Amino acid sequence: MENEQEQDDHCPMEEKEETKQEEEDEERLEKEHFWKIINAFKYYRIYAHERVTRSEKQFQSLPAAHQKLLPNFLPHVRKLRECIEHNYEILKEIINNCNHMFENKEYGFIDMESDLEGLKPASTFDMDKLKSTIKQFVRDWSEDGKSERDACYQPIIDEILKQFPQDEWNSSNLNILVPGAGLGRLAWEIARLGYSCQGNEWSLYMLFCSHFILNRCSGVNTMAIYPWIHQFSNNKRSADQIRPVYFPDVDSHSLPSYANFSMTAGDFQEIYTEPNSWDCVATCFFIDTAHNVVDYIETIWKILKLGGIWINLGPLLYHFENMANEKSIELSYEDIRHCILEYGFNLEVEKNSVPSTYTENDQSMLKFLYDCVFFVARKPAYASPLNGFARINS
Repeated sequence: MENEQEQDDHCPMEEKEETKQEEEDEERLEKEHFWKIINAFKYYRIYAHERVTRSEKQFQSLPAAHQKLLPNFLPHVRKLRECIEHNYEILKEIINNCNHMFENKEYGFIDMESDLEGLKPASTFDMDKLKSTIKQFVRDWSEDGKSERDACYQPIIDEILKQFPQDEWNSSNLNILVPGAGLGRLAWEIARLGYSCQGNEWSLYMLFCSHFILNRCSGVNTMAIYPWIHQFSNNKRSADQIRPVYFPDVDSHSLPSYANFSMTAGDFQEIYTEPNSWDCVATCFFIDTAHNVVDYIETIWKILKLGGIWINLGPLLYHFENMANEKSIELSYEDIRHCILEYGFNLEVEKNSVPSTYTENDQSMLKFLYDCVFFVARKPAYASPLNGFARINS
């Protein structure tokens, strides 16, 4: 009995130590990830110039007669390098302004000018993420992205206005969540209408840039970026590759004084666990970011209030499909629809063909068009928090 008692007495201490170790490991991994993203921002200049140097060397390997036929090639290369330098200055401003942006985290002081000698080559994956984020400035905060926003964001905004008319509801008391908020424009637009809105984003690339636009940019079209300089194919004109995009197309500080708008950083499923706490969850180009989209459905069901609605628009380009060592369940919309109904949602609106682009270069010879699904699903007013699970387990 004594030995059994000793084992019982030691178990809680061992569990505490294990929990503490897990927390320390998680914190260490978070810091490593944070500094990996900072490293990618710092490495951008080297990476981009190396790509231009490769083009320059290829040109110089051509026969002299061929080079003479292309008198504008090297001047264009010089302009590309100037655009890289400009983009790098923007990235420096973004990083230098994100010190202390996380209220509950302290990663150390960030200075883009320091420690360049110890800079590590960033992976192709990380640089692709950064280039993709640069194009998000176009989609979310430029006049050039208005047509995309009209296609993707406006149907969601129109549905919110339809479901929660401002002349019938005290809109500031309505809590709307936008997971996968990107650079924050959709959530910002919802808040501008007077609704209480919170955007959530996991990607530090996005979070750094959204923080810069929402907190450090003032005025309209006061800044420029060159988002297309990394695209060397499908350019009709050389000038198309180096054309600037101006941002922000609205003053991000122009929210009304009564607006309730915020952004949170972190994993959607880990942060949002409080049952029956949101009137509306709006997802745009988001549900395919899941390892298992059923987990997202389950979380949304749980956090919606009774009678709350889920508005979704987007394709199913599963982000983890071809990533080694990452779980990825690629479901058809048919399967997703079945799961939504099995959880207990009522589908009130459903459109199976909503065309939209994503960070499109409108001057490119190659364009991708997504045929998106749009739906509005309601959690019944009579549902209990276990209603959906009961249906699944029955």
